[in-house]
Amino acid sequence: MYSIHSINSCGCGIPGRADITNQLINERDVIFMTQDPLTLYKLIVLYMLNKVKFKLTYAQISEFILEKEYTNFLTLQEVISDLQDTELIKADTTMNRTYFSITDEGRNTLSYFGNRIGEAIIADIDAFLDEKHLELKNEASITSTYYKATSGEFEAQLIAREKDVELVNIKLSVPTEDMAASICDSWQKKNQSIYKYLMQELF
Repeated sequence: MYSIHSINSCGCGIPGRADITNQLINERDVIFMTQDPLTLYKLIVLYMLNKVKFKLTYAQISEFILEKEYTNFLTLQEVISDLQDTELIKADTTMNRTYFSITDEGRNTLSYFGNRIGEAIIADIDAFLDEKHLELKNEASITSTYYKATSGEFEAQLIAREKDVELVNIKLSVPTEDMAASICDSWQKKNQSIYKYLMQELF
């Protein structure tokens, strides 16, 4: 069951005020003074994951939270770990990259305690997600990697997803690492035109 303990877990001490950005004034200062900052950080992460229709990486989550100076790197790692331990978010690793999504339990918890975030912070999150929407979506849905196969050649794997559905999953074997890296780089830049070409030729 969801509970405030799920959000405010691990028995950690309350960080000092310096752990919250100086921008948290007026409304945001009131929020900070009336609850454990770790709870606020967890709610921010849950809100971000619930707001988008695709998974987010740690780097994408931290880009907002750390740039706004809500907290530091180590505290954010603790927050993510606590959310996973309490099964409010889940992690999926694909091609050496970890993606986070909110669980049903996380949504239930957010529905009960989301009002603790405050309108000013929500406005900041919404603005960030609106501005970065396409960039975040492409980074989450378009992936590429390469590795050395047992044959001695290098295999480049190219994937395009829409939500949790794989639209394309291509593996190409090439003789050199430089070629494999170049293919992965081209996929990140040209995936839409490549996908369109495949659809036209195959159908």
